[in-house]
Amino acid sequence: MTGSSPRPEPATQQVAALGEAVLQAVAARVVGQHETVHRMLVSVLCGGHCLLEGVPGVAKTLMVKSLAEALGLSFGRIQFTPDLMPADITGTDVLEENPADGSRHTRFLPGPLFTEMLLADEINRTPPKTQAALLEAMQEGHVTVGGQRHLLPTPFVTLATQNPIDQEGTYPLPEGQRDRFLLMIDVGYPSRSEEMDVVRQTTGAPPPAVAAVTTREALLAAMEVVRAVPMAEHVLAACVDLARQSRPEDDQAPPWLPRLIRWGGGPRASQALAMAAKATAALAGRPAAELSDVRRLAPAVLRHRLVLTFEAESEGVTAEAIVERLVAECLA
Repeated sequence: MTGSSPRPEPATQQVAALGEAVLQAVAARVVGQHETVHRMLVSVLCGGHCLLEGVPGVAKTLMVKSLAEALGLSFGRIQFTPDLMPADITGTDVLEENPADGSRHTRFLPGPLFTEMLLADEINRTPPKTQAALLEAMQEGHVTVGGQRHLLPTPFVTLATQNPIDQEGTYPLPEGQRDRFLLMIDVGYPSRSEEMDVVRQTTGAPPPAVAAVTTREALLAAMEVVRAVPMAEHVLAACVDLARQSRPEDDQAPPWLPRLIRWGGGPRASQALAMAAKATAALAGRPAAELSDVRRLAPAVLRHRLVLTFEAESEGVTAEAIVERLVAECLA
């Protein structure tokens, strides 16, 4: 009797192993913020972009740079300022002269957008024209300069940051531009013990470098696995119904919603809920997405897509509180 050959490892378990290695590599440099890094990784595996909101000093830049290093991706950073122009980020055509025969030709000089993981730091500090140039690149995967299209690398993931407390001299992202971000992640303060570790680590010997624990090719394969994760019809329906119930004009909206929300999540919200749930399931090594995955990622998917009424703002009702109530009622 011959021995049976070992069964191949399920693809989602390979994604889970990759995710665990990445999270451990980032944790060697970044204290705490495990859930934040997990959600950033979800966004990357979905091929989406995310918006990080948090006060200065909570390691937003360090997390993005460490994640890029752990994934083996090229990293670029753009510090958005009021005088930044679209060509400063997309690149421009330059005129060159051949010294041999004096002929001239144009050559495209790529801007800092041409990287695999981009940190768009303080995106709300630059005028709408430059914001739109970035968001067009995020949506289309290319830039057009001088009538010529230039493809961005694959993958191309943008992690943008904004400061929620300092609004002077800023240009808030319009609703349509915020909708382009798959997730909006609230980066909070560390706990007391975590802050003790942060101070101990940053005031002593320099932290270790983050070594790449995977390759670009393995990451692209994992992204394909995420898209192939099956989703039962009732889970898909929950994603759609949750997004529809956030719209005050929809028949499915609860009666208390129109007083608090002017606009809810559009079809991109349904798509983002489904993709984020698939990525969460894959990172857990499970073969299919579940309702618990939708619950876990719903606040990050929906909070930036809701436009509150004046009544809600005056009463101090937050978008996150509304999402939590919707989730409790829709996914009970």
